[in-house]
Amino acid sequence: MQYAAGGDVSSLVAPPYDVLSAEAKAGLLERDGRNIVAVDLPHTPAKELGPAEAYDGAAALLESWLGDGTMARRETPAMFAYRQTFELNGETHERCGKMCTVETVPLGKRDGGGILPHEETFAGPKEDRLALMKATRAQLSPIFGMHPDEDGSATALVREVMASRDCDQWADIAETDGSVVRHEVWAVEDSATIERYAAAVAGEDMVIADGLHRYNSAVDYLESLGDVAADHPARRTMFVLVSMSDPGLVIGPTHRVLGGMADYSPQAFEEASGGYLQIDPVVNDPRQIEAEMAKVEARGERDVFGIIDFATGLCWTATTVDLDPLRDEFEDKSEPWRGLDVAVIQHLIVDQICVPELNGGNPVTWAFPHSVAEAIEIGKGKETGAGGGGEGYAQLGIIVRPVPLDVVREVCLAGELMPQKATFFYPKLGTGFFVNPLA
Repeated sequence: MQYAAGGDVSSLVAPPYDVLSAEAKAGLLERDGRNIVAVDLPHTPAKELGPAEAYDGAAALLESWLGDGTMARRETPAMFAYRQTFELNGETHERCGKMCTVETVPLGKRDGGGILPHEETFAGPKEDRLALMKATRAQLSPIFGMHPDEDGSATALVREVMASRDCDQWADIAETDGSVVRHEVWAVEDSATIERYAAAVAGEDMVIADGLHRYNSAVDYLESLGDVAADHPARRTMFVLVSMSDPGLVIGPTHRVLGGMADYSPQAFEEASGGYLQIDPVVNDPRQIEAEMAKVEARGERDVFGIIDFATGLCWTATTVDLDPLRDEFEDKSEPWRGLDVAVIQHLIVDQICVPELNGGNPVTWAFPHSVAEAIEIGKGKETGAGGGGEGYAQLGIIVRPVPLDVVREVCLAGELMPQKATFFYPKLGTGFFVNPLA
């Protein structure tokens, strides 16, 4: 089902729940109380299970929208061509995919194509999404899936649909960094086009780029129903599938902000890093840290990080002393996995430096901003939707480079999982263009 309004639905749709703060939610609802965020984000932050009344209220609101005509079920089944136009690093991109449903099956390889994860997940968000799914009996936002499409036939067909006529709905959605992304949707109802697309993706593995918590929740939801009919709607999950051959498929970074370390100071971190990291001071302006990292990368260094001390504003670049520092601990992992910046952060910088040397063996706290600007905001004690919040929460920022798409492909096809929040597929899919009822 969809919003009944055609054309511009900018005031009704939203970014995904997991990038929104309470302040951002309030801003969307101030613009229009019917915005999907009222249902999709019933409590904040959505990092853990909320009160039952929040989910019940979301379900009642969705039902009321169906009753008063705000939303409506389609009479004819459809797929949707979906285009996002955005700017990144001074260039304009168009990422194109197809919204459809995929069989809900446990994660893993299987004959005829499986559903593969690409990173580990947290327990709290899965509990939240499952509770919301059970209450609303609907999938409120699509999973972002990638498929190989080595001959490019699937993405060519999607773009053919887009070139054939004007879109049915569109929206301009502000990202958390303030940039605006144009989203456009074309309904595809004719069986010939649907069959051509199904043939183009037949037998391919689908790699979940974003939405793994929601997919796991869909699997758990289906299991919770017991033995249901073969055509029960819960046996399929709503995806936007994007070809790995699509020229608009872009990956952004997910940085780390660490805190909660009892014995942390810039000097203590530098001393504890001896033998693990080569740390070099750079201009003390966090806004310039990525440019400083690029200079180090140009020298041919493999693991390059930017380091920010939030209390002082001091900045460094860091590289690993060992070219393969995780080799001994993770000899069973592939070299591409061991070379992931985020794996080095988690298993070297956090597990071998921060936890034992700066926090008495206790866990550190994490936040996962997608831009340096967002990391700086967390450093100021603000909650951005990426974690953090509170004076003194953030101590150390670690800035990373985006994971290359070919590395994501290699790691996933090797059956390995990246650490949590390893990638940021920019931009996020819009929420509210499609709702998949499960009743």
